[in-house]
Amino acid sequence: MKRFTPPEQWQPNCLKTGAFNHLNSLFKLNEQTQWPSPKWFTPYLNATNENNLPIQFVDDAQIDFAERYYEQVIFETGEVPTRTENWHDLFGGFIWCLFPKTKSLINHRHVQDIAEYGLTKRTKHRNALTLFDECGVVLAISNSKWQTWLRDHQWHKAFAEHRHEWGESIQAFMFGHANYEMLTRPYIGLTGKALFINVPDEIFCKDLAMQYQYLDQVLYEKIKIEHCLADNSHLSPLPLLGVPGWHEDNKNDTFYNNTDYFRPKRRTCA
Repeated sequence: MKRFTPPEQWQPNCLKTGAFNHLNSLFKLNEQTQWPSPKWFTPYLNATNENNLPIQFVDDAQIDFAERYYEQVIFETGEVPTRTENWHDLFGGFIWCLFPKTKSLINHRHVQDIAEYGLTKRTKHRNALTLFDECGVVLAISNSKWQTWLRDHQWHKAFAEHRHEWGESIQAFMFGHANYEMLTRPYIGLTGKALFINVPDEIFCKDLAMQYQYLDQVLYEKIKIEHCLADNSHLSPLPLLGVPGWHEDNKNDTFYNNTDYFRPKRRTCA
């Protein structure tokens, strides 16, 4: 598999693929002429952490970590350490804007877990929180067939044969900011972790901002009440370049014939 190397300069051309449509639509990201600063997010932010402090993005170099872990700083101060001219942290900022309740909950869960178990060894819960935070994709579905097909790695059926149904009974919403970073230079092998969220059909008719607001609330409840990230069992591999519209090459159905990338489901003997 090709190793990911992030671009070193502000290159809006790499944001023109369909994978960035939501960010370009809601934030006009592809129209920016230079790196957005941490303060650039302020008009878009409406987040308070679970310690009742307003979230704000602060230059990483200005923060006194005082031997605190990243998540502890956010919980104790409301300040999100943000490296300037850094793709990873830039995309992390967008996820805070789009999923403020869920991000605040995940932050609190990290802090609670650290208080109970320490930093030395990650629990299954913290592993799941981290994996979803970095690589998660929310798949909003109104028909259970999508979960069946995708969890069973029926890639051609879900991505090619039923491509026309994307946006009608299924839609992908990026949560993992590391996914976005890697999609600035997409490569065969790039895989996220899908979490399926059942939604009513009418959700797909709402404007994009309202869809995110709805999903943020539902996702918050699934994590807080249903404990869907107690471990990794609810997360399913998702070849990101296979999502219809997210990569130019997948317009051709033969793209899905690459079984090194679109791998069949491993069958285990009883």
